[in-house]
Amino acid sequence: MDAVALPSMIVSSGFLPTGSLLESLIYVCSEVGSMEEFPIPQVRNISTMIRRIKLLSSLFEEIKETNRPLPPSSILCLTELFSVIRRVKFLIQGCKNGSSLWGLMQTELISNQFHVLVKELVSTLDILPLSLLNISADIKEQIELLHRQASRVEMFIDIRDLQRREELLQLMASNNEKNTCRKGLLDFGRAGEIFNSIGLKTPEDYEEEISKLEAEVKKQAGTGGLIVVSNLNNLISFVSYCQSMIFRDQEHEKTKQDLLKKKLLCSSTAKSYNSSSSSQSINIPDEFRCPISLDLIKDPVIVASGHTYDRNSIAQWIDSGHHTCPKSGQRLIHMALIPNYALKSLMEQWSQENEVPLDETQVSFLSCIERNDSKRGGHVVEKAAVDHISAVKAAADAIKMTAEFLVGKLATGSHEIQRQAAYELRLLAKTSMDNRRIITEAGAIPFLVMLLSSNDPRIQENAVTALLNLSIFNNNKVLIMAAGAIDNVINVLESGKTMEARENAAAAIFSLSMIDDCKVEIGARPRAIPALVGLLREGSPAGKKDAATAIINLAVYNANKLAIVAAGAIPLLIDLLMDEKAAITDDALAVLASLLGCSEGVEEIRKSKILVPILIDLLRFGSPKGKENSITLLLGLCKDGGEEVAKRLLINPRSIPCLHGLATDGSLKARRKADALLRLLNRSCFQSHSQIRL
Repeated sequence: MDAVALPSMIVSSGFLPTGSLLESLIYVCSEVGSMEEFPIPQVRNISTMIRRIKLLSSLFEEIKETNRPLPPSSILCLTELFSVIRRVKFLIQGCKNGSSLWGLMQTELISNQFHVLVKELVSTLDILPLSLLNISADIKEQIELLHRQASRVEMFIDIRDLQRREELLQLMASNNEKNTCRKGLLDFGRAGEIFNSIGLKTPEDYEEEISKLEAEVKKQAGTGGLIVVSNLNNLISFVSYCQSMIFRDQEHEKTKQDLLKKKLLCSSTAKSYNSSSSSQSINIPDEFRCPISLDLIKDPVIVASGHTYDRNSIAQWIDSGHHTCPKSGQRLIHMALIPNYALKSLMEQWSQENEVPLDETQVSFLSCIERNDSKRGGHVVEKAAVDHISAVKAAADAIKMTAEFLVGKLATGSHEIQRQAAYELRLLAKTSMDNRRIITEAGAIPFLVMLLSSNDPRIQENAVTALLNLSIFNNNKVLIMAAGAIDNVINVLESGKTMEARENAAAAIFSLSMIDDCKVEIGARPRAIPALVGLLREGSPAGKKDAATAIINLAVYNANKLAIVAAGAIPLLIDLLMDEKAAITDDALAVLASLLGCSEGVEEIRKSKILVPILIDLLRFGSPKGKENSITLLLGLCKDGGEEVAKRLLINPRSIPCLHGLATDGSLKARRKADALLRLLNRSCFQSHSQIRL
């Protein structure tokens, strides 16, 4: 068998020359040893670990001072120690820079991570040949003592951290209690003591902690699962609530100052208002105000974004050359102004009850604020609250009337009317969760499913897009599947009348597959995954992305992985990695990484001769998520029979520097996998070197 020529530096010294390796060890030990201001949770684990690393630093410094060649076995051990100490540094940095509260909630997990690193340290010291190293007796005795002590170490969990967490969880449960009487009894004094015990003492500390929790939410959003993200959001809400109550006296004083400034501003504005024009203040519900003029709407119309404006105001906006919705900033795909009859009817009813003629009233927003602020007593505030509730109910009633009217047109109208009704429902479903619920309650889903088979391209496109928008509301996902929509959606995906209809069908499959049962049901349709792969090949950049994200969702279910491989997705995905026009590199990487869970997928990916160089380049120039998936792919391909891929990786001169760079500067997940791959390649190097010598 021909031996692969490996770089001599890698074979002889475990990726680093002896001098560089020792310098790196001393440097990383000094970084760990200089860390200060530890977080209160895990303080003992951190301080004990730093003490161990400082002892090891003495060993490395003495080895360097001897300036003698090291035996190969010790080089391998020192390389492993470098990897372990670097992971210690990252773990301590994570505890120090991350959220103290989230660290408290994960006490056992983080304590176990420290314990695992101690055990890895012990395993490496087990095989470190101290007798072959030219070191003093004192240093040798210190290291042997460290080894014996670390070997006996059990996982340490600070009982005080557990007590703090238990009390905090009890307080949070009390705060979430639906019984308002009990909720009012929340002990903010005790909450403040717990927060103070972990270093949260000032409003600024609370703000910083909330920012760290929000950063953790972003980090966990794609990997931690909905429950983790929900727990983090609950923690953020609780900390914010406690902050406002614990420091309420300071906030109250600030609020008084702000209100004083506001009243002074409104008073100066009111001087320019002709108070004789109206002797009675008019409390106009916000839902009846035009978002442009802030005055009462006289002729309500709906634009393409689904928002309502006064006809004159929005007409002036469009005539002045604007092609976007003033409220949402969304580009208007048409300039038609659709009368909002339901809202107009409700406004007429309101105007009669309040004796306000719609054709004469023009009330400025600032003057209304000034007049409302000038009222005395609690009765006005109570009336305003009642008026607001009535207005919200009126708006909901208006949406309900509109939805029922449009669904009726779907059922009985001509093709032209069905096209317009489906389009208006599509826009209405895009606006809010309440709208999606109301449209479904009006019975729209069965009729929209039926229209997916329409020969009219616009009706089909509007129907599938309306279903996509409705599916964003989780309860609607089950109802859409129950209505038998999936086969019709697959038909549109496979051979829709327009490319936009096909792409929105792929997006609908992505949305529906967020539910686990739907992943199974969609994957069981033999045409679903091939149709998505077809769009991946033929679609626009947006369509390719829709198809890729849908495939990622379906690949979570193991039975679907084989279907994705059988549909020929892997060669196509590898080609898309370097397709700048498609711009879906990260999505393609995510699909390929998910297929590592299928033996057929691993085998098919290993056949590619161009993938390894592409992945190495992505380790250097890819996005953070792209780097994570690239290292996941390389590690998965090199493990369990991936010797050929490992050899290709070692031959490439850019691979080792890229892996070292990622192991130092990558995300936590990427660093761990880069370390694991470096160790795997290191073992492969020594095995190959031994075979060559034999």
